[in-house]
Amino acid sequence: MNESELWKWAHGRLRDLVAYEPGRPIDEVARDLGLDPSSVVKLASNENPLGPSPAAVEAMRRVAGQAHIYPDGGGWALRQAIAAKHGLDMANVVLGNGSNEIIELLGHATLAPGRNIVTADHAFVVYKLLATLFGAKTVEVPDPGFRHDLDAMADAINPETRLVFIANPNNPTGTLVGQEEIDRFMERVPGHVVVVFDEAYFEFLDTPPDTLKYVREGRPVIVLRTFSKIQGLAALRIGYGLAPADLAGVLQKCRQPFNANAAAQEAALASLADEAHQLRTKENNDMGLDYFQRTFAEMGLEFVPSVANFVLVKVGAGREVFDAMMRQGVIVRAMDGYKLPDWIRISVGLPAENEKCIEVLRKVLEERDSGK
Repeated sequence: MNESELWKWAHGRLRDLVAYEPGRPIDEVARDLGLDPSSVVKLASNENPLGPSPAAVEAMRRVAGQAHIYPDGGGWALRQAIAAKHGLDMANVVLGNGSNEIIELLGHATLAPGRNIVTADHAFVVYKLLATLFGAKTVEVPDPGFRHDLDAMADAINPETRLVFIANPNNPTGTLVGQEEIDRFMERVPGHVVVVFDEAYFEFLDTPPDTLKYVREGRPVIVLRTFSKIQGLAALRIGYGLAPADLAGVLQKCRQPFNANAAAQEAALASLADEAHQLRTKENNDMGLDYFQRTFAEMGLEFVPSVANFVLVKVGAGREVFDAMMRQGVIVRAMDGYKLPDWIRISVGLPAENEKCIEVLRKVLEERDSGK
């Protein structure tokens, strides 16, 4: 079947779907550019530079010899532990192949042509990709100062709206909306709308807002969390959603069997208990955020103050700066896919990695400004 024949049968909306662009892997960049992989620094994907908890690594080793056995399809132990941590019941917990899978499950459960989602203009691009995949429309609400305008988002809800996504902290801007704004927004949300609080970077916050109270109240709300960030298990693809039991039950019917693999479940269980590793990660992150933001200010670069584990910084011609930095062994993230062509996003790494990033960024900008 050639391409023209294929598109006679495939959904036409897929033609306009722009695939998600992940951060480039170190090995791929090294191979393409002839670099030593050990010299390449990747600060592109908001990963944990400390790696996973040693307890998680040991847990993965323990289950490696049982790879021939299917995992617990209900994720009993991990769901019990997550529920206990948050003061909820196991029926409130849905496991996902990363929290991104739960976003897809919400699409299966609620979206169809003629329906829509509401999201901020510079929010995580996957929300819009999800809506397009299910034939729904995306209503993108302006976000002055790169912060969600929850009053305007409430105004944007209409009878066809099924999902409102609030990424808090938001990726790629690193901004946060507070409790008062959230409470005011929730007072206005009609019952036919599910509010999705995407809290992938929740553990990096000093004073996080409380969104789980809406789950306990039985409101149509789901709170997304992940083990990819502060727990450092990005490669295992494991996340979870916290929702009232009826909504969680709907999503359980939408997921594939065995969607959370055994190594991921065991590593996540160990990571959840290793609060010391999470604390070390947060301390490294706080120090790195301070370093980047102080240095950007000294360099006269505009940036968005962040509470996550990355910083959005305006460098002008972001794709060119991204390419030039990558040729010198530092991988960051170009932001043209987020309608921010003059910006790049830089993840916090280890101190030496952060310093190399700044060294290369200075060099690239100096060479560009001198016309070299």
